[in-house]
Amino acid sequence: MGQALERIAVPTLALLASAALFGLLLALYARVDPLEAFALMYQGAFGTWFSWQNTLARAAPLILTALCTALPARLGLLIIGNEGAVVLGGVAAAATGASLVGTPPLAAQLGMIAAGMLTGGLWIAFAGALRQWRGVNETISSLLLIYIAIALMNHFVEGPLRDPQSLNKPSTASIGDANMIGTIPGMDVHWGLVFGIIACLLAYAFLRFTTWGFAMEVIGGNAKTARMMGLNVGRYVLLACGVGGAAAGIAGTVEVAAVLGKANASLAVGYGYAGILVSFLARHHPLAIIPVAILLGGIGASGGLLQRRLDLPDAAVVVLQGIIFVAILASETLYGRLLPRKQES
Repeated sequence: MGQALERIAVPTLALLASAALFGLLLALYARVDPLEAFALMYQGAFGTWFSWQNTLARAAPLILTALCTALPARLGLLIIGNEGAVVLGGVAAAATGASLVGTPPLAAQLGMIAAGMLTGGLWIAFAGALRQWRGVNETISSLLLIYIAIALMNHFVEGPLRDPQSLNKPSTASIGDANMIGTIPGMDVHWGLVFGIIACLLAYAFLRFTTWGFAMEVIGGNAKTARMMGLNVGRYVLLACGVGGAAAGIAGTVEVAAVLGKANASLAVGYGYAGILVSFLARHHPLAIIPVAILLGGIGASGGLLQRRLDLPDAAVVVLQGIIFVAILASETLYGRLLPRKQES
């Protein structure tokens, strides 16, 4: 019971500390009333139905990219290459969609999703393979792979896949209006939100109710012991990294198929980086990722209102996200110390 309370209390304290520090910065350097700023943030994120829809639309890719960090974390791996899987998954989806113009929309959409998942999954699985068989630190390798992924995206978008009609902003050919993924009925939110929620539910069920999920928990606890028990650690590393990368690849696919209609530099807007924060704040728990992504999506959605009403830069909410990330990392030292433990007799 104490451990369960700590899992809630520690992130909550980190959020409160982050809010206090952000409010102090607003008061000292921006000469802004912190209470007014937080009230506007709430209004911009959750105050109206329009705000809610904006928040949910921003939360959709965060849910999927968070899984890219959360699933490998169950094995004790720290993967932060989410952004690379997003951009390459988006490019693969755009190329597939453009080549399938004129085919039945459902077939084209399924083809784009498959291409995005495969590309993102292989990209992150490569970082896992380097860790497992070459001893390369997965955090560093996945981070460096982001730069390679963005360079590849720029190469394809500005070279082999470029639409000649995209003059000022190089882009791939359009996937066509018929192949676009629409919005959820009654909402101005694309289906990426549903994809993310389903992915989190499936991930939780896999980890909680299957022998493979239990094996991943064992490996995360002690990989050496897991090997002594006969578990194929390499197989599970590739599985976790591949599935996590596939989730981020879907995020890139949805950006192309539901928002942009093509692949260009707008794919690299930071959803992968924000997904890392969501995963850490949720303690890498698939179900906790959903509300945390909505919270972070709301913070991002409120930036425009802060800019209009208080003349703050739109990047002010990015500063808050950075403070939250540092606070979450610092709060790791509180686990096991916040609540007293029962002494064994």
